This record gives sequence, structure tokens and C-alpha cells, in this order.
Amino acid sequence: MTSMMRAVIKRGPGVEGIEIGEVEVPTAGAGQVVVDVLATGICGTDVHIAHDEYAHERPVVMGHEVLGVVSSVGSDEDAGWLGAEVAIETYFSACEVCDMCRRGRRNLCRDRRSIGSFRNGGFAEKLLVPVTNLHRLPDMPGELDGVLSEPLACIAQCLLDPPVVQPGDRVLVTGPGAMGQLAAQVAKASGGLVTLAGLPADAERLAVAADFGVAITMEPPPEHAFDVVVECSGSASGAAGALRAARRGARYVQVGIFGRDVMLPFDIVLYKELTVTSGFASTPSSWRSAMRLIEAGDVVLTPLITKRVPLDAFFDALDAAARGEGLKTVITPRETRVR
Repeated sequence: MTSMMRAVIKRGPGVEGIEIGEVEVPTAGAGQVVVDVLATGICGTDVHIAHDEYAHERPVVMGHEVLGVVSSVGSDEDAGWLGAEVAIETYFSACEVCDMCRRGRRNLCRDRRSIGSFRNGGFAEKLLVPVTNLHRLPDMPGELDGVLSEPLACIAQCLLDPPVVQPGDRVLVTGPGAMGQLAAQVAKASGGLVTLAGLPADAERLAVAADFGVAITMEPPPEHAFDVVVECSGSASGAAGALRAARRGARYVQVGIFGRDVMLPFDIVLYKELTVTSGFASTPSSWRSAMRLIEAGDVVLTPLITKRVPLDAFFDALDAAARGEGLKTVITPRETRVR
């Protein structure tokens, strides 16, 4: 008989098309491993997928911010991975022959297929991935800190490859969610003088950043004041405020996903001669940068995990993420109680 496991499956349109059901337990083929999932973070991208605002293919098991332990391998030469605690790159496959792939930019391959959107992801008890996607984790203070490796790699893609923040730069980060918190820490580690901006409703989130030594504000940021602005809120108002806060000749970095067309005062880019950059997902290079940041202790991850819940609590956790509650909620598929 085929072994089955529980998972969060997107089968149809909208949140109504998501169910907690069963899928087959995966088996590793050559060059692949099966990972026992310890935790998978709920990301803003998961909220967008739930509302059909981000590309995906149904049916699919959701979830891509994965921490796990390798439980089986498909090739004898990969046996050294057995029992390793790992974080996982999200691309299950890319074409490997297009111009982007050959430049090391698999994140921009038109044929890229990622876990959680086009291949079964981490809101399940087990996950199948290529062995090349694995990253061994250094010792960390918190048992689930590694679940933030993937969002940290995305921030590294935006800010470190190539470097955006120079020592002494005045840096504004808009949006105090998990991505904003990580961006603020990476900018600070790069030598920036960082301010994290949010709304009065974000007071608890901002207090976390203040503990890291990051300046915080709940007021509209001053105009023409910052050398680098990093937009992590994924809101039109946040992006507009960031554009206005940039000084002439500054850099604007888009991290947050809007999920829809938005209206922005984009003439500001022209009038101030802003350099606009971004970073879509991650690359092997940004993953190496993320692992170096973790190993060096340049980022503090434990306080960003504000809740852990079992698979059955997924819908409540998804709603909380959509409302902006907490920082990072993680699903622990092998647990049956809320912590």
C-alpha cells in the first residue's frame, strides 16, 4: 500500500481551495533526498498564493521556508547527509541552459519550478528536494532559527549581491515584518545607520528591532533624509513614503511583494535620479552570504519566531499572517499542540 502523510494542499482557487489533506510520502531518486520537516515558516508569499496573487500550479503542497533533517537519500554517495539538520534552497529545478541559469541567476529562469508553488513544499511531514539544495546549519541559539535561512537568503540577494549599503549610510527600512527585521539587521551589519519604520499598530514588532540596536519610528519618515531606502511592507503607502524619504541620488530597494498593480509617485525616481534595484528570491551566492551571516552571529533570529503551531492550526496562522500579527509563525507538522 502507498504510504500517505498529512499536508496543506492548494487544490483550487482562493483560500477556499486550500485543504489539510493527505498526499503520498515521497521517495528519493538519484540525486535527491527526503527531509523530515521540523518547521516551515509562513511567508507573505504564502498569503499571496492563498489569494491567487502569486504564480503557482495546482494541486501543490504549500510552504517553502523549510527546516528539516535528512531522513533518506536516493544515492549512496549522498549518505553523508543522513541525519543532517538542513535549510533548503527553494528551486526544485531550473532549465540550467538559459542565459540566466548560465550566469548563476537560476532565480530568473523562465522554467524555474519552486517548492511550495510548482512542486510540493514544506507544509507537510516530509519533503523531497535535490541534494544540491541542502545547506548544513551552524549551531544556533534557538532550535527553530534555521527556518529563517530562506528569507535571510532573499534579503542577502537584495542587499549583498552586489552590496547596496556602505558604512555610514543612513538607511530606512519600511515595514517591520520578518523581512523588514532581517533587512534592518543585514543593513546594520553592513555598517548602515538604520531606521525601521512602521505604524502605531506595529509597536510590538518595532520593539523587537529596538532590542537589536536599530532605531525605530512610527511617524512618517522625513523626506530627502536617507542614502538607502529598503521597502519591505509590500504596500503602496510604504513604497511612496520610502521614495519620498530617499535623498537625491539615493538607492531604492524593493523587497516587499505588492501582489497587485499599485499607484506610486514614480516621477520621484526621475527627479532625484534614484537607483532602483530589487532581488527576486535567492541564488546560491546569496545563500552562502546568509550562512556566513548566521555563522558570524551578525543576525539575531530567535526573537523573530513569535509562534509555532501544528498543521491543524494552519488557517488561523495564515489569517494572522495576512493581518500582520507577530513576526514569523512556523508550522511544525510533526507536533499536535500549539506552543
